[in-house]
Amino acid sequence: MAAVTVEKLTFSYPQRETPALRQVSLSVEEGEFLVLCGKSGCGKTTLLRHLKPALTPHGERTGEIALFGRPLSSLSAREQAARIGFVLQNPDNQLVTDKVWHELAFGLESLGMHPDVIRLRVAEMASFFGIGPWFHKNVSDLSGGQKQLLNLASIMAMQPELLLLDEPTSQLDPIAAAEFLQTVRKINRELGVAVLLTEHRLEEAVPMADRVVVMEEGAILVDGPPREAGERLRERGHGLFSSMPAPLQIGAALHAPSPCPLTVREGRRFLSGLFAGRPPEIVQLQEPAAQKKGGKAAVRLKDVWFRYEKNGPDVVKDLSLTVEEGSLFAVMGQNGAGKTTFLTLLTGQNRPVRGKVWVLDQEVGRYKGGALFRRCLAMLPQNPQALFVKKTIREDLMEMLREVPQRQAEERLLQTARLTRIEGLLDVHPYDVSGGEQQRAALAKVLLLEPKVLLLDEPTKGLDNQYKEILGGILKDLCRQGATVLLVSHDIEFCARYADQCALFFDGTIVSRGEPRVFFSGNRFYTTAANRMARHLFRQAVTNEEVIALCRKNGVSPCEPC
Repeated sequence: MAAVTVEKLTFSYPQRETPALRQVSLSVEEGEFLVLCGKSGCGKTTLLRHLKPALTPHGERTGEIALFGRPLSSLSAREQAARIGFVLQNPDNQLVTDKVWHELAFGLESLGMHPDVIRLRVAEMASFFGIGPWFHKNVSDLSGGQKQLLNLASIMAMQPELLLLDEPTSQLDPIAAAEFLQTVRKINRELGVAVLLTEHRLEEAVPMADRVVVMEEGAILVDGPPREAGERLRERGHGLFSSMPAPLQIGAALHAPSPCPLTVREGRRFLSGLFAGRPPEIVQLQEPAAQKKGGKAAVRLKDVWFRYEKNGPDVVKDLSLTVEEGSLFAVMGQNGAGKTTFLTLLTGQNRPVRGKVWVLDQEVGRYKGGALFRRCLAMLPQNPQALFVKKTIREDLMEMLREVPQRQAEERLLQTARLTRIEGLLDVHPYDVSGGEQQRAALAKVLLLEPKVLLLDEPTKGLDNQYKEILGGILKDLCRQGATVLLVSHDIEFCARYADQCALFFDGTIVSRGEPRVFFSGNRFYTTAANRMARHLFRQAVTNEEVIALCRKNGVSPCEPC
């Protein structure tokens, strides 16, 4: 029996000419794991929110939605809360209490359950999710991964029959994201809960799925098993194929025989089969480019320590770092390692307890009256909504151009809007667009400042792979023009493809840095899927393109397409 059925659902937001959803028909069977993907703004989140009445957006709607054969509208508020679980993108937006144990009990208390039942379910969830060691902690003391796991456990305590997850790993580091998704898969397999997951990071999610549904412009474009969905995207020449797992992309490029590899393990076997009995002669494309020495420093930190409270723990510890002008420097690391705090030291939002911080040859503390942010330094925060203060995106962007003549300001605004692909969103309220579209609008606002040093905190969050390629091109162009880009990111593939230097932040300081090929090939877990797939054959191949190129240089002949 279908857990949820959607029939000919059409929906339009107020004052929007184009429908967000167009004649969407979809069913998720009981116990099925379905991954929903598509470009930013294609309607994924809108569709998901229609399946949870308490979160349904305001607008005009036609069509029917049923839960286990019953119209969704006929369910009481209590039934909706208990039977349909929803995990939001931002962990902090869903937490409502101060203690872990209270968060686990909150939903059950709201449903009016008996204290004995609450105690039993809380204990069971804490055991199932491994929450015991931090059961009595303050929620504010948890890492991002722990917070999202707590959200999931709190929902599962109510024993839902349908679990909806809206990009739940977008703010998690790669290891925490993989662990979270494995937990979701465990819930699906062992408890039989139907799962509908929207994601942009498909490397881990797609191989777990029973079905993959691809949306485009509010309608369903592709619906089928993972390999079949990937193949249909490839046949169409659709840009979203570049978001599919690396083994699938590499296998398709090398015309792997059917079935095409989908996981890293299958990909390793496929590559090993290509070179069975004859190891590759060419194992490296070229030596990594030597890092330029002696260039002018755009950002410099020396022996920096920082803590938030006088007697609190050190968040940044003995950090020394130099980032040269014109470079794209990427910082990675687990949630809670201190990466965002490190950026706030560069903006002057926080001052170091010890040590010094320079931006463009001047100590940050010596910039007065906002001089640091006048065509000098700008920052895109992790939450793009923090930058929006006006009623439309156009007004928000024009705020950056108050001192520019009107005609020139309008030209620059339109040029930047085209660059960031938000031309059709200028007259929309910034809160009425998708998370990826908000990210692009926030980037446009920051770019209008024409900074010499650009700080980006999770800039690829909520973006599809097609726009990531555009973003990578924008950032590289800025660097070629002399700007310096320093980004904090959990997106390993993006950093491997576009960064000049990568660094690993751990326990308050940088423990490793290097050119992407050297950096990622030296890691076992903080590396790309392509590298894990091919490292037994090739040295320092970290992107899909590098693996494919090395295979072809070694004379791999095409087989039948998968």
